[in-house]
Amino acid sequence: MRRRWRSLLLGVAAMLCGLVVHAQPQSRPSDERVVIVSSDTTSAFVEVAQVLIDGLVRDGLSRYDVRQLTTSELVSLVKAGQTPHPRVFVALGTEASAALASGAGATPVLSALLPRSSFERVLQASGRKTSSQFTALYLDQPLSRQMALIHLALPAAQRVGVLLGQESVLRAPALRSLAQANGLTLVEALADSPKTVFPRLKTLLDECDVLLALADPQVYNSNSLQNILLTTFREKVPMVAFSPAYVRAGALMSLHVTPAQVGSQALGLVQLVLRDQTLPASAVESRDFEVGVNEHVARSLGLTLDASALRLELRRLERLP
Repeated sequence: MRRRWRSLLLGVAAMLCGLVVHAQPQSRPSDERVVIVSSDTTSAFVEVAQVLIDGLVRDGLSRYDVRQLTTSELVSLVKAGQTPHPRVFVALGTEASAALASGAGATPVLSALLPRSSFERVLQASGRKTSSQFTALYLDQPLSRQMALIHLALPAAQRVGVLLGQESVLRAPALRSLAQANGLTLVEALADSPKTVFPRLKTLLDECDVLLALADPQVYNSNSLQNILLTTFREKVPMVAFSPAYVRAGALMSLHVTPAQVGSQALGLVQLVLRDQTLPASAVESRDFEVGVNEHVARSLGLTLDASALRLELRRLERLP
């Protein structure tokens, strides 16, 4: 899967590079100051883009200063010799980030609406490094916040289980340190292939009090999710997930960011460039967040959890406004 994903990215990159090389000399730079390139047109992408546009207009830009494109529209423009040259690109999603990794030229690119693992794959496939010219706003919540939520919501839990894939295993040292700082013990299991996910999960659930799900597509994906949730529910081990969709499907809790919150934080980063500053040289973690609770699952486990109270307490601990 990793090889196929890399080949896809390299294909997009090669196509864009080839198109730039063969662009006609009469191509004109665009007048837009911000170009938003979306990988998808589903509601989350539309909402992030709209929050960005509304904020930029409030900040004094005209709506004509901001342009929205899909990834395929960007490729078509490059092919026609009409490559946009804004002050800053915003790439929403992995496909847009991969395209702009090779097709943005010297224009700064902020990638958003993608997890850390996806952005790192874009970097690896394109040969780029995170810098003020090419950085990201991660969907992932900080690991410290996830551990703090477990400590607050499940004070009796002592052993935190994590099912690691080839990408998330790189975060194991940080997880161990943060678990220890919160008075918890990290119990790890490595699923190094799709076939090992469920055997390792069953062993892990026998040894932990709560399962912390990390955004690793090798482990948590559309093919595995339902069976993972059914297994945790049957074994009465609560899952703390990274998406509200997981809570609706049967996880106990989620710690996640909303599209509106992504758009608001991305707006602040874009404004840096428009004010003649630079994007952060390192990728940025999500500042804001929401807590989701599946009350049915909570009752089945004998728990009473208040999502709003948990969110407020986490914000207080982090001294957030």
